[in-house]
Amino acid sequence: MNADRLPGAFPDIAQTWASLQAELPLTPIRNEQDYQQMVRVANSLADHLKGHEQDPLADLLAIVSDLVENWEISHVTIPKAEPREVLRHLLETHGLKQKDLMGIASPTVVSDILAGRRAISKKVAKALAVRFHTDVSAFL
Repeated sequence: MNADRLPGAFPDIAQTWASLQAELPLTPIRNEQDYQQMVRVANSLADHLKGHEQDPLADLLAIVSDLVENWEISHVTIPKAEPREVLRHLLETHGLKQKDLMGIASPTVVSDILAGRRAISKKVAKALAVRFHTDVSAFL
């Protein structure tokens, strides 16, 4: 798309945007329901990409992640608690299950962390911080 073309092409862009939204609900986050929807979209995109940064959808994931991160900065509070309780809270807040963290740690490791049988390693803490857009200290 050429920026010089934009002023005369808005009807075409509007039609394309409506078609895209029919396939992928991409909207500003105005409430908790919108937030949960964008988190699901981000998770689905991340699962699809599996770290392939050259995929054309990587930019879309970046945009959706920015929307989610901006909402979280102003609306989601990380409790001052044990790292495992912070993780539990974030899993619940994001509507995630232990298996959804497969790229970070196995479900068994996550289960052990949540049960208090295992501490969160530095490597896992860093990956969780990136995943949940928070400071690594929340997990250590």
